[in-house]
Amino acid sequence: MAAPTPVTTAGATRWWRRRPAAWEHPGFRRLTLAWVFTNLADSALYLMVAVWVKELTGSDSAAAMVFVMLGVPAVAAPVLGQVADRVSRRRLLVVANLLVTAVVATLLLVRSADWLWLMYAVVLAYGAMGYLSAAAQSGLVRDLLPDEHLASGNGLLTSVDQSLRLVSPVLGTGLYALLGPQAVVVVTAACFLLTAVLMAGVRVVESAPESADQRGSYRQEVTAGFRHLVRTPLLGRLTLLLAVVCAAAGLVNAAVFPALEHGMGLPPSALGALVSAQGIGAVAAGLTAAWAVGRWGEARTFGVGAALMAAGIAPVLGSSVVLLVAGLVVLGFGVTWSVVAFMVVRQRLTPPRLQGRTNAAANVAINVPQTLTTGVAAVLIAVVDYRLLVAVTVVVTAAAAGAAVRTVRPTPTPTPIPA
Repeated sequence: MAAPTPVTTAGATRWWRRRPAAWEHPGFRRLTLAWVFTNLADSALYLMVAVWVKELTGSDSAAAMVFVMLGVPAVAAPVLGQVADRVSRRRLLVVANLLVTAVVATLLLVRSADWLWLMYAVVLAYGAMGYLSAAAQSGLVRDLLPDEHLASGNGLLTSVDQSLRLVSPVLGTGLYALLGPQAVVVVTAACFLLTAVLMAGVRVVESAPESADQRGSYRQEVTAGFRHLVRTPLLGRLTLLLAVVCAAAGLVNAAVFPALEHGMGLPPSALGALVSAQGIGAVAAGLTAAWAVGRWGEARTFGVGAALMAAGIAPVLGSSVVLLVAGLVVLGFGVTWSVVAFMVVRQRLTPPRLQGRTNAAANVAINVPQTLTTGVAAVLIAVVDYRLLVAVTVVVTAAAAGAAVRTVRPTPTPTPIPA
């Protein structure tokens, strides 16, 4: 498959005047609208649940375990990716969102800390559905868009994902403060239901599933995504570097509440409003991601994004709310560039019906280390100064950025994984 089409200097000066190239495709437009509702619900839900657990139990460790539960389903991601590659991805997304609607609605039963087990169970199930949906959507985007529009499409989707941090955390925590957590649960469930309805109307010619001979044994089928990562040098290298960055970020997940309370003198509920600042940088990054990938290549765009992430996290070490907000804007920009660059590499260098398993394999490689470090940090936060965890995150992320920038950009043609 061809590399992304380079952007000329003349075109680069006018990127803000053009709408995303991926917008030409009607099916992608509907997918994007569904993605808006998915992320509106997602960003409001997981932060609200963490705040809810914190206020019910008074425990930083219990709140941090929400993020751990969200990442645990990564161990099942290869099986979920295999399912996504075997069936209609559009129909699978409809069913997954209907199931998520029902699962989230059970949070209406929670009344006290005695229901903590249910909150963890819901987050665990929600996380599993998230991995299934991610695998299916990766393949669907690959079927909807040609190679030259992948950077544009992923830039738009990631921008939507990140920019909704401007409104959804504020909406979630605002509803939480005004009407209670049950109001957030109802709004979130309604958003997932709307997503299912919208996905049912996406028109796409899906790639044909592999035959039994092409799939090979069940073990070969499930592990094909991992083998593809290992055999594709650029993809494997960026997966490793992103895993390092996400593992480092897991330390901050546990440090966030102590940083707010002891470092900034803010209540836990301020998290929603602060995270919204990431959306400001994410909007700009999403609009420029295709330009950056075309001009610098995926690896260097990833590296620049990771460097911005390190710079954006650094203000958590201090006590200035103004610097923290500025850092979160930079963080949002960096996250978006790095994620888009990685997604373009993964989709571009992966055959259509291997997309789900490769997406799942990458999620395992990325999220399992983050889940482990978050779990370890949730224990350490009781005896270690939170600033030490933040400092380690900044140093490790900056090192990963340097390694990515030094990566030479190859343009290999992907080949199917032999059975």
